[in-house]
Amino acid sequence: MINILLIFLPLTLFLEHVYPQYPGLIFIFSALAIVPLAGWLSHATEHLAEKTGEGIGGLLNATFGNAAELIIALAAMRAGLFDVVKASIVGSIIGNILLVMGASMLAGGLKFHEQKYNAAAARSQATMLSLSMFALVFPSLFHSALGPEPAELHRNLSLITAIVLFVAYILYLIFQLGTHKKLFSGEGTPAEESGSSWSVGKSLLILGLSTALIAWMSEILVGAVEPAAQSFGMNKIFIGVVIVGIIGNAAEHTAAIVVARKNRMDLSLSIATGSAVQVTLFLAPLLLFLSYALAPRPLDLNFGTILVLVMFLAILVIGQIAGDGESNWLKGAQLLMLYLILAIAFFFIPPGYIRPT
Repeated sequence: MINILLIFLPLTLFLEHVYPQYPGLIFIFSALAIVPLAGWLSHATEHLAEKTGEGIGGLLNATFGNAAELIIALAAMRAGLFDVVKASIVGSIIGNILLVMGASMLAGGLKFHEQKYNAAAARSQATMLSLSMFALVFPSLFHSALGPEPAELHRNLSLITAIVLFVAYILYLIFQLGTHKKLFSGEGTPAEESGSSWSVGKSLLILGLSTALIAWMSEILVGAVEPAAQSFGMNKIFIGVVIVGIIGNAAEHTAAIVVARKNRMDLSLSIATGSAVQVTLFLAPLLLFLSYALAPRPLDLNFGTILVLVMFLAILVIGQIAGDGESNWLKGAQLLMLYLILAIAFFFIPPGYIRPT
């Protein structure tokens, strides 16, 4: 049913070339066009994941699921919209651990009275997320303590932090896919699969095509961010945290909810928390490295007080909810309500009030 939104792909191109004076509509249409494309990307990775275990399957879904966030953030970074880039990173993190995980637990809980998953694996990922988050927000605390100067010192600290986070990501992969892969092998009882499995060639073709179209739509979306924000009277941070976060997480949403409805909560949580871990350990450092070549100036990791507080509270909550090895619809509803509160709070912040840089 989500494929109906593909109609916004040609509509976006039509508006972009014929009616460029309507940036609000261009922004909305390009955002809606990305959602089904991210869904196709998710379907392709799910078919690839069928040939692997739950751990590797979750890793594949999380990695390719973050492609949309990476492409949108790269387009924003090249345009010099660093506040949107940082907000999209935060939006991706809280979107995965509150929105995606909450929707998955709710969807699975409405079908099954109670669902089980590997508590040790969930705690491991929650711990990794907490530790990586501490490293990610430290430059912001450093900036608050010393002020904006000297700028060179802040850039160097962000670069060193990014290198450490990237090394931590490599160690995380070794742990998940090598030394402790049994933790991520899954405990849920998979339901019967419907339909035939795609071949590797078809899956890779869909991956490449959907990624290219997402990149195209992302360039159009980012170009319309500032005029759309002025037109709608919205803060660009709200656009980055909520709107771009939801669009970028469309692939994770699709995959995590589908497998949760099949009683495969290990895979569902692996997608949600694994994607959040990848954003902190891989996506954020990668964007910083690429900024030295692609952006008007190097990106730093100063997110500002409010965004740091939001990430801290979200991870604190998820550590409490995901550590017992059981999920139900109420846990999912609680996570969704928390996400809704945060989204509403960002919406009512006046335009230009928050500046993470």
